[in-house]
Amino acid sequence: METKNVILELRKKRKLSQDELAEKLYVTRQAVSRWETGETVPNTETLKLLSRFFDVSINTLLGSPRKLICQCCGMPLDDSSISKEPDGTFNEEYCKWCYAEGKFVYTNLEELTDFLVGHMSNENWPPEQARSFFESQLPKLNHWNKSQK
Repeated sequence: METKNVILELRKKRKLSQDELAEKLYVTRQAVSRWETGETVPNTETLKLLSRFFDVSINTLLGSPRKLICQCCGMPLDDSSISKEPDGTFNEEYCKWCYAEGKFVYTNLEELTDFLVGHMSNENWPPEQARSFFESQLPKLNHWNKSQK
């Protein structure tokens, strides 16, 4: 979905006029109109305001051009699972289970691997296979890759 359609849909879901949204964001009604017609795209600071106001990620506002995955555990991310910083802004790098209240939940790779194997293995994916998979894939993610350098 294009940015113009995302903003229009979010505004209508909140039952706001263009004037009302403009007032809440401290922009003109014409600016909102230009976003919704696709004539312009909000600047970075306005995208941050829209993200906070509508409680959606900037990635969502831009039409989800990137497929986000948690850079700690590898889980696919959407707006319901993306972590937030203590000030309420989205942190599109991590899920809310790996990064909460401004802190990482898992302090080492072994701890995370044990948790994932315990919760993800089953009769079709035995613990040994799950462990082998996580031990090969998790170190490739940014969070663990940085910590090993």
